[in-house]
Amino acid sequence: MEEVRVDKWLWAVRIFKSRTLAVEACKKNRVMIDNISVKASRTIKVGDVVQVRKPPVIFSFKVLKLADKRMGAKLVPEFMENVTSPDQYEILELNKISGFVDRQRGAGRPTKKERRDLENFTGNINFDDFDWGDD
Repeated sequence: MEEVRVDKWLWAVRIFKSRTLAVEACKKNRVMIDNISVKASRTIKVGDVVQVRKPPVIFSFKVLKLADKRMGAKLVPEFMENVTSPDQYEILELNKISGFVDRQRGAGRPTKKERRDLENFTGNINFDDFDWGDD
C-alpha cells in the first residue's frame, strides 16, 4: 500500500468518528496538506503532514504508516505522530477555561452551573448604575 485516501486515513487513525465526518471536514476546507485544502479523494503518502482544523485549533499529524481499515486506539501511535504546536494547545486550554463566555450559537440556555459561573465571573453588577445614554 503506497497511497491511501485522506478521508479513509483520518477515519482509520480515529481522528474522526465516521468516514462521513471526515468527508464533510474535507468539503468544509478543514483538512489541509502543506497548507492547501484537500478533497476527500486526495491520496496521502508516508511522511505527509495532515492538518485538521477543529475550531479553534489546528491539529497536525505526521503520517508514519498508511491504513484504510479502522484500528484499535492502542495501534494509532504506530500510524501517526501528533506534531501539533504547543501554542495550539494553549488556545484550546484558554477556550476551555472561558467556554461559557463564547457560547456556540444554538447551544440553548445556560445550565445552572454555567449560570453560577457567569454570575461569579461578573460579580454583583448593578446595571441600574450604568448611564445607558438614552436620556
